[in-house]
Amino acid sequence: MTFFQALVLALLQGVSELFPISSLGHTILVPALLHWNNIDRSSASFLAFVVVLHLGTALALIVFYRTQWYAIVRALARSIAVGRLSSDRDERTGWLLVVATIPVGLLGLVLEHPVRRLFGSPSPAALFLLINGLIMFAGEALRRAQERVGARKSKPIDRLSYPESLFIGVAQAFALLPGISRSGSSMVAGLLCDLDHEHAARFSFLLATPVILAAALLEFPRLFAPQAHLVLVQAIAGGIAAGVAAYLSVAFLTRYFRSNDLRPFGWYCIVVGSICFVLARKGVIT
Repeated sequence: MTFFQALVLALLQGVSELFPISSLGHTILVPALLHWNNIDRSSASFLAFVVVLHLGTALALIVFYRTQWYAIVRALARSIAVGRLSSDRDERTGWLLVVATIPVGLLGLVLEHPVRRLFGSPSPAALFLLINGLIMFAGEALRRAQERVGARKSKPIDRLSYPESLFIGVAQAFALLPGISRSGSSMVAGLLCDLDHEHAARFSFLLATPVILAAALLEFPRLFAPQAHLVLVQAIAGGIAAGVAAYLSVAFLTRYFRSNDLRPFGWYCIVVGSICFVLARKGVIT
């Protein structure tokens, strides 16, 4: 991997992890489109490089939401210490995040190896990226239909029920498939649970933080693999670049979703997914 390739992949990870366009799908499709055949995605050095990128992204989210995370962790610790639940808003948000994290943890352990077989070919990633766009359009359509009939009104995050948070967690778990966005799927689920776009985005980003961090820490031993040192400089630079890109992305998206929706990202995924799928089926990209 060249230094230029490392920086491109790092910036791609930092942006596409939070934008609802699937970081995993883009990590597969972009090198294929650019014919970067020198990168072996199954090598120990590349996997170690990806670990550092995820650490950079997770740290960026922690820094951005540092005040809220401090309040949530303190409230959770207090709740555990006293052995009961209270009406504290930060405490309830914390337990909602704990419940929502369970599905992706369990499904990740069960489906890791079957899903990993999809990583080698751009065709499944392109198809799932197309489906990701359709999911966002479907979510927006259902949300607008509910608003037209006046069936539901928006509510804050701490008014979610635990079954609703579990539902959002299950939706996030679909991001194990290359091309399905973690933030996109969890945001659509949040919208269907009566969150507005701003609160759905915030809950999605808060939920992504422990998941991304845990995934990076579980893969942390890969940093000590025999060939991992081959990309040490690229990994350090990439981790910093991914962190900066992730911080700027979440800062932009938190403002964007105050008055905008998912449809522009849906169009992007449908167009790019369709083009890449056709190119992959014709053998132009492999």
